[in-house]
Amino acid sequence: MTRFTIDAPTLLHLVDAELSVDQAHQLVAPSSIRSEALTLLLHEVRDERRTEQDARRLHTRMTELKIRVLGDRMSRWTAWQLAREHGWDTLRDAEYLAVTKLQADALATVDPALAAKAQGVVPTAEVDQLLT
Repeated sequence: MTRFTIDAPTLLHLVDAELSVDQAHQLVAPSSIRSEALTLLLHEVRDERRTEQDARRLHTRMTELKIRVLGDRMSRWTAWQLAREHGWDTLRDAEYLAVTKLQADALATVDPALAAKAQGVVPTAEVDQLLT
């Protein structure tokens, strides 16, 4: 089994495109992933890029996708250390990298900024590697 960390934009990408994750893989993420994804949907609805009905459909799909969410003391402190080490202003990206470092084989993201931060910190993978 390969474990991949995914972030909120990647979660939305998977459910919006109705992509199926290979059962041989396990998805992991910080416990905040679904709230972050809902925030992204909220902005898209508010900006009229998506309908409320579409957001509701995606929310349902997000909750159906099996993700092992983590928010333990060790992952939070590892995120803190990564943010300090790299001079980042928030823990958001650091949390995804911490979860990857501690619990996953690689980070799979559609976010080029997060992928750039991951370089030299954790292994990365293309999102296509998650699929059946």
